[in-house]
Amino acid sequence: MKRNCKKLIEENLGVVFNCRRVGTEFPTGSVHAGRIDTLALSEENNPVIIEYKKVESSELINQGLYYLSWLNDHRGDYEIAVQKVLGKNIEIDWTDIRVICIAPNYRKFDLHAVKMMGTNIELWTYRLFKNNTIYLEEVFHKSLTDESSISDGKNPVMVAAGKKAAETRATGIYTIH
Repeated sequence: MKRNCKKLIEENLGVVFNCRRVGTEFPTGSVHAGRIDTLALSEENNPVIIEYKKVESSELINQGLYYLSWLNDHRGDYEIAVQKVLGKNIEIDWTDIRVICIAPNYRKFDLHAVKMMGTNIELWTYRLFKNNTIYLEEVFHKSLTDESSISDGKNPVMVAAGKKAAETRATGIYTIH
């Protein structure tokens, strides 16, 4: 049976994105009237939004940013969800929210647009194979910590180690079954 991209990634969030799942198809309420594909918490306890598309679509980036806005306005809802799923002793770090967009491809205009944004956004492409194997490739990553880590008192050695780990994740090849 062929599984879809979202299911494979959610089953392997820790390996692929160093995250723990908080929710799937997480409802954003009647005003925003949407569902976040995957809501997660990073190993650094930062919120993570993951949105998927089966086809190339500029809508994906807009959708991710829309849910980022919701998350910033509904921090309490997110914290309650984290406590229900992962436990009450987690202190969430709101300084570096990640938005991860996963699609088969992106247009050049989309890549340019995310380069202009001041948001921690990652664009990943994927190929899904018949044997339930997925190939992921990071095509863009803008992290807020890249620009602010030295000036905000973070240890430069730890920042460099984090960047190295992120680079390894971005360039690693994973076979997920």
